[in-house]
Amino acid sequence: MLLGQVLERLNDEAFAAETLVALQDLALMVQVEAAGRQFGEDIGAYAAGASRRFANNASDEDWLGLMTALERADDAGAACLRHMLAWSLRHDAEQADDGCGSGHCTCQGS
Repeated sequence: MLLGQVLERLNDEAFAAETLVALQDLALMVQVEAAGRQFGEDIGAYAAGASRRFANNASDEDWLGLMTALERADDAGAACLRHMLAWSLRHDAEQADDGCGSGHCTCQGS
């Protein structure tokens, strides 16, 4: 399945859970579930939003990091999703520490 197809289907909670389990990264799955809960999103909504937030807000350096991860990965789709989720989790944690208070992941609309 192509990455675009995966990202489109992440809004399906069962598919999202299955996709995150397939990444074989339990810690990441737990972090995504916790972050989603904080923003009133299920894991699929958070994962789908993470890809959109990355596309809209990532710096050139972040994109370079993604390209590097893709070059080194056996499964480019999994590497891309993992990278975007990690980026979103990191930025959401930074925003929470800064007291963003917007109620949205990565302070959307700020």
